[in-house]
Parts: sequence; C-alpha cells; structure tokens
Amino acid sequence: MRHPTPPSPTWKAFLKNHVCELVSIDFLTVPTVGFRVLFVLVVLVHDRRRVIHFNVTENPTAQWTAQQIVEAFPWDSAPKYLLRDRDAIYGEPFRRRVESMGIEQVLTAARSPWQNPYVERLIGSIRRDCLDHVIVLNERHLRRILTRYFDYYHRWRTHLSLDMDCPDPRPVQPPNRGTIAEFPDVGGLHHHYERLAA
Repeated sequence: MRHPTPPSPTWKAFLKNHVCELVSIDFLTVPTVGFRVLFVLVVLVHDRRRVIHFNVTENPTAQWTAQQIVEAFPWDSAPKYLLRDRDAIYGEPFRRRVESMGIEQVLTAARSPWQNPYVERLIGSIRRDCLDHVIVLNERHLRRILTRYFDYYHRWRTHLSLDMDCPDPRPVQPPNRGTIAEFPDVGGLHHHYERLAA
C-alpha cells in the first residue's frame, strides 16, 4: 500500500520559517499636484518590518531598479530571499543583478498581492498615514515627506506583530520618570509622546 506524500508547506509557513532571511520589494504610485505620476520603490525587511531603502523616480526602468537593490544591500548584506511580484519593471538587468548578489527571487502568483502581505500592508500604511493627507509637489518633496514618515514609522509607530513595539526597538519609559510631553512628527500629521525627566 502506498502512503500519501505529506503536503507541502503552506505559503504562510514559508514566510514564518524564513522571516529573518526574507525581504520584500514593491512599487507604489503617487500623483503630484501637476498630474505627473511618481513611482516609489520600497525595500522591506520582514523580521522587524524595517524599510531599509526607498527611492523615487518618474521613469522606473529595470536598470534603475537593479541599482536600487545594490544600494539597499551594500557589501555582503544581501538577504537569502527576495519576495516580489511579476511586474515587467523587474526585467533582465534586474534579474541578473539579483542573481549575481546570490539572492533567490520568490515570485508571487499573477494578480495576487496577498502573497506579499508585509510590503502591501506597508504601502497601505504609507497611503493612509501620510500620502492621503498631503499634496505632493515633485520628486524632491515626496522624498522629504517619505524620509520624515519612515523616521516616524521606525521610531514611533507601533505594530501588533511586534508586540506593540516599533521596528527600531525602544525602552519602556517608567511612570515615575516625569511628565508626558507631545512631539509632532511628519509635519504634524502624527505625534509621539515621551516622558521628560522632572
């Protein structure tokens, strides 16, 4: 009698088993006040939901995207796996560059954004927390906005999956440390609170 083969691991199990070795990338589009469309590439490390690189361009190419991977992973810091969709922007120059860095690409199924949940959630947060509340003037303006947002995101925005911590871990401030003070972030869109020593 032949025994059935055990089922292959689920996608969720793969993500959980390789969370420390896995990085996701994706693009989001941002319209400007002059009706131009800017493309933002984000590179997200899964284990602490940390954005390690982003850049903005009006005309993304496979060569430009390949250069962004080099900038995201200088020297020998490349991850084992790179999770991405099947967008045509990841052309031959991009695939060759990633392969030469020793990174294995994991492709999601066509039209299946739920297979890249961490970066899709990040893009939704960027839109809801930031871009839905500002009018972008140009590339330089968008870079400045996103730099401020990612500073807030890494240092102060809590995540349920990180036990209400931030991507950059922070110590809990004891109640006897002093009074609570409010500090604006992202041009006043968000605020963080700290205890100040008396």
